[in-house]
Order: sequence, then structure tokens, then C-alpha cells
Amino acid sequence: MIWPFDSDYPEPRKGNAAASSPMSLLSAVAGVLPDPFIVMDRDGSVVICNPPAEQLIEMSLIGHPIAYAIRSPVVLDAISEVLNGAEPLKVEFAHRFPIDRRFEAFIASLDTSRGAAPGQPAAIMMLRDLTREQQLERMRVDFVANVSHELRTPLASVMGFIDTLEGPARNDEPARQKFLSLMRNQAERMARLIDDLLSLSRIELNAHRRPTAIVDLDNVIRQAVEMLEKPARDTGVKINLDLSGDLTVQGDHDELQQVVGNLVENAIKYAASGKRINVSARRDARDCVELSVEDFGPGIPADHIPRLTERFYRVSIQESRSRGGTGLGLAIVKHILNRHRAKLAIGSELGKGSRFTVRFPARSGEKR
Repeated sequence: MIWPFDSDYPEPRKGNAAASSPMSLLSAVAGVLPDPFIVMDRDGSVVICNPPAEQLIEMSLIGHPIAYAIRSPVVLDAISEVLNGAEPLKVEFAHRFPIDRRFEAFIASLDTSRGAAPGQPAAIMMLRDLTREQQLERMRVDFVANVSHELRTPLASVMGFIDTLEGPARNDEPARQKFLSLMRNQAERMARLIDDLLSLSRIELNAHRRPTAIVDLDNVIRQAVEMLEKPARDTGVKINLDLSGDLTVQGDHDELQQVVGNLVENAIKYAASGKRINVSARRDARDCVELSVEDFGPGIPADHIPRLTERFYRVSIQESRSRGGTGLGLAIVKHILNRHRAKLAIGSELGKGSRFTVRFPARSGEKR
């Protein structure tokens, strides 16, 4: 593919030379493209980088080598080949920061690539995001595998109860009421599981898109805690709030409410023996917002902590199921926080309780 930068252009009209220059035209075209678009000089340094590319890389690349942001050998080799006269190339690569994404890169030289001076356009690169396509396929496979595995036990229980009601307990009214109640519990468990799986799938589908809205975490926390006041009272747990300062973050209101709700609900379910939960949030010296949910329950053995955010991982399967857990709560939290570029830290001491701390980055355009 040849872009004729040295071909004959009509003479620009007086007073409009800059607007009609090839560099200006290329910058204008790049600015309206919806996909990441980068222009490099003959040394591989970036001379044009459109807004979608800057959002992907999360830094200004102008004047820097492309290798600062994209370190895939496949891409760098393709750029080198194109700058040395090769035909346009398409390559696929993984971009793993700040989250794992896959792209197809189209790289082509401009006809000035060999004679261009440093700082002048010599090659272009356009990126097509393949993340969503691959996530859809992976989600389809995972959903089938997870549903078939996790629904097998409650379905087997329901089938057993039905056999009993059709046989030995056919005319036994007390037994009939008991088994119907058990069947309802199992059906509700399956419904919760499917809801959580669908929620996790939706979150994963948009994991590569960082939310752009500004959300007041103070309101999010208060709303989430308010919805959980009744189950907290029923288990004799008091929720203490300590919220201070500006708690606005870049995020999605509903997803952040789900994060706070899941963390507080877990503390109510599994640490009720501590009788209280502390929920605090503050902005630190680096302008990051830190949210903490602390309980004073039995604590979590150290060897379980690294695996808590895995799907369906439970410290105690029986206890989790008896409390209505699906094993997906912390996995949902992890995926939401990944989308928000936030970090989750878990600390626990047996007999003293656990602390789940979320650290949100400074908003875009602010220091980090």
C-alpha cells in the first residue's frame, strides 16, 4: 500500500498552506478514526497518535519509539520489515497492560519511508480490537462448562426429591411439605448461580473498556450498606461507616455498588461472629481512593487467600452452600475492579478477622 506523500499536490491557496499540508491532512484523518491509529517516522518514533490510541496506551507517545508502548516482537518485526520496503502486513498480538487485550495490527509504509527525514511520516499502523470476539467465544465455552458442573448437584437433589414424592412420600403430607421446601431452596440456589454467571459474563464482555463516568463512592457505599442493613441486623452485626474527603472515582455506579455489596455481604455471611464490620474510605496522598471492608470474624487461612477470587473457589464448600453462596462473588469483584483499573488486597489473621482493601487509581488527567 503506497500513500503518495511525494506525488504532485495542487498548490495550496494562500493563507491555508498549513491546513493543506500532507502532515496536517494525515493528522486530521487520524483524529476522526474510531480505531487506534499511529504514524511513525523511519526510526520507528511516533509522529501522530490519535485519541483511541492514546486511550489504549494510557500515555502520550509523540516523539517516543513505538517500542515504549507496544513491546510485542511480532509487531516490532513487522514495523521494521515495512520500513525496509516490505509489503503491508497484518499481525495479531496481545497487549497486556493495563489489562489483557488482543489486537490485529495493519502496518503499511508511506512512499517516503526510505527517504523521509527523521520526524516525518514513514509508516502507519492501525489496530483492530479482537478482544470482544475472543471473549465471546471463551465465555460461551466457560459458561457451558461452569453451568454443567455447578448445576449438576442441585439438579440431582431436585430429581431425588421428585422421585421420593412420586414414591414413598406420595401420601405423606409432612414429608411432602419438607421436600417441597428443600426443592425450593435448591431452585433458588440455581437461580442465584445463573444470575451470577450472567453478571460475570456481562462484566467480562466489557473488561477492556474502562468506565469514563465520575462516581461519588460515598453515595455508592451508603446505598450498598443501606440495602444490607436488614440481613446485618438479622445476624446481629453492626456496620460502622468511616468515610472522609472527596471520594469521587472514575467508574460505573452499578458495578461499584456490586463490589461494595459483595464485600459487605461476604463479611455479614462469613464473619458474623465478630458482631461488627468496619467500612471506610479515604483519598490518599497520591490522589488514589482507598476503600476497606474489615470484619472481626474467624479469619481466612493464609494458603486460601491467593485463590479467593477464582471462580467457584470456596474455603469451605459446605459452609458456602449452606449460606446460599455461589462461589462467584469475589470473582465478580475481581473482574469489575480489573475493568476499573483498581487493585484488591486481602489480609487476614486467624481468630482476628479479615480486611479487603480496594485501591482506585487517580482519575484520568490527574496525577497517579
